[in-house]
Amino acid sequence: MQRKILVTSALPYANGSIHLGHLVEYIQTDIWVRFQKMRGHECHYVCADDAHGTPIMLRAQNEGITPEQLIADVSKEHQADFAEFAIGFDNYHSTHSEENRQLASQIYLANRDAGHIESRTISQAYDPEKEMFLPDRFIRGECPKCGAADQYGDNCEVCGATYDPTELKNPVSAVSGATPITKESEHYFFKLGNFEPLLREWTQGDHLQAEVGRKLGEWFDSGLQDWDISRDAPYFGFEIPDAPNKFFYVWMDAPIGYLASFKNYCDRSGVDFNEFMCADSPTEMVHFIGKDIIYFHALFWPAMLKGAGFRLPNRVYAHGFLTVDGKKMSKSRGTFIKARTYLNHLNPEYLRYYFAAKLNNTIEDIDLSLEDFQNRINSDLVGKVVNIASRCAGFINKRFEGKLSDSLADEALFKAFTEQSESIARRYDNREFAQAMREIMALADKANQYIDEQKPWVLAKEEGKDAEVQAVCSMGINLFRILIAYLKPVLPRTAEQSEAFLNIDSLQWSDIGQPLLGHTISVFKPLMTRVEQDKIDAIVEESKENMTATPAPTKNTENIDPIAEEIQFDDFAKIDLRIAKIVNAEHVEGAEKLLKLTLDIGLTEKQVFAGIKSAYAPEDLVGKLTVMVANLAPRKMRFGLSEGMVLAAGPGGKDLFILNPDEGATPGMRVK
Repeated sequence: MQRKILVTSALPYANGSIHLGHLVEYIQTDIWVRFQKMRGHECHYVCADDAHGTPIMLRAQNEGITPEQLIADVSKEHQADFAEFAIGFDNYHSTHSEENRQLASQIYLANRDAGHIESRTISQAYDPEKEMFLPDRFIRGECPKCGAADQYGDNCEVCGATYDPTELKNPVSAVSGATPITKESEHYFFKLGNFEPLLREWTQGDHLQAEVGRKLGEWFDSGLQDWDISRDAPYFGFEIPDAPNKFFYVWMDAPIGYLASFKNYCDRSGVDFNEFMCADSPTEMVHFIGKDIIYFHALFWPAMLKGAGFRLPNRVYAHGFLTVDGKKMSKSRGTFIKARTYLNHLNPEYLRYYFAAKLNNTIEDIDLSLEDFQNRINSDLVGKVVNIASRCAGFINKRFEGKLSDSLADEALFKAFTEQSESIARRYDNREFAQAMREIMALADKANQYIDEQKPWVLAKEEGKDAEVQAVCSMGINLFRILIAYLKPVLPRTAEQSEAFLNIDSLQWSDIGQPLLGHTISVFKPLMTRVEQDKIDAIVEESKENMTATPAPTKNTENIDPIAEEIQFDDFAKIDLRIAKIVNAEHVEGAEKLLKLTLDIGLTEKQVFAGIKSAYAPEDLVGKLTVMVANLAPRKMRFGLSEGMVLAAGPGGKDLFILNPDEGATPGMRVK
């Protein structure tokens, strides 16, 4: 049965360049969309630049241009980067569009008239030097929930809490550095609590990943707060209907930008917008987002849609963050590699494959290890997949005028390859890309093993063996074709080049079971080259300013107590202790003291290597709750990446005890 699916990725902010952390999401979404289209489904992938807000206004002022000119320039840059990474949007638009203005007003007015909007006077942070109210992201201070320093005015990057900017401790203006004062202003609020029964049911269904649903349960327990959806002038955005000098907060009209981009696409393509948007639509709406914006997409967004009589999303798929060689990426702190920097040196499909080989359907973070990236591309894509075609094509072109044999040399092997079709399809559909890549590469190993065993280069030297050479190499070409079909969602351009080499139409999933027999192929041209170290070095060098970590201060060891160096309370307060459930534990080959633990901390899972092997067998730990330091910087070990630390006490050896909280505790709960 054909599905009709509207798919979106989160909207990149029109105030900076695309970096590799962004690309995790767009590559993940694009792979999923391309797979759905290969399966014959009607799938529409739309996106847009998130173009409103004070940061846009201030940057434009600093550059001496209008906000409209700024967002046009940034959109051109974004779209060029996306195009080179083969992100196949069906439409790319802007939230600063007439479609978005109309839809934002429609959704707001429908909610207002239904009693879901109220106005009230609030006290708000105001920059006395710049004479402007400060948006949440232009106030920095200490999180009122966990105490983490240097956090934004609306949400904490450490504990994930959301709050009012006035709750921030020791705030400063990010515009001028002045201490904000408090002024009163009338604002408009969306009454999220009106939708609590609906949201409780919706969030605990199959619309979200299980770990996301568990996290949202905590937010319900603490109560749903009214949401301030207005901002005061000066502000670059849409003015609220019937409210002069009041503007929609960027997070109000940004998700509506999904619908606006789709509306723009529908008006040009003839797709029925209303068929997809009506409340009881049989179509699907699927969002791919980062885990840091779950609150907006899983609570505010469905409530806004419901209040306006629109359909709700079928799925909201969240993913984790990207680290590079174990280091956290942060746009605000500059530790990122720009998409354009990568493109200056390497084939973009290499990154698409590497991310696919790492991604699954959870919200755990993934790491871009540059050494592993180089080895995996050279081994998997160049050494396994492309190698099959290059080994066989020469014989077919030179000895048989490009014509493949009329029958399969090994029908059982061909069947073994095609029988994996539905298994790999399920992996793609469930976003289990890493497992799909493993299954595909296992088949590539079998194809290379077949060629190694048959040795066409030896047969070619023997008298009267031409038919065997043709049969073996034709078999190799047919196996290569199946592998390329399986990889096409990940490597669309390599697939297109392979289709030209194979002299076939665009591969669809339904084509996989049909072999090429008595068919003439074109001359083979190299599809990929090895990743050399100088390319990696060039990317690192070009990004050095962004990737250089701040060196740790040199310790003065004079007159220090031998027990420990003295720390301040603020240092201790930075430690984020969380309840963690041990979901898996296993021995570490080659390590005498370590166990590899997989820890569920509510919103995500972390991998930790713990020196507790002398006290615990792995099977004794699975299912237990423990306490971990969740914000410890990842440490790259020879066994893998350790992303935290579990707390234990005792004299050592077998008398070593992990801290075990009350069994009523919840994974991810903060230990105070």
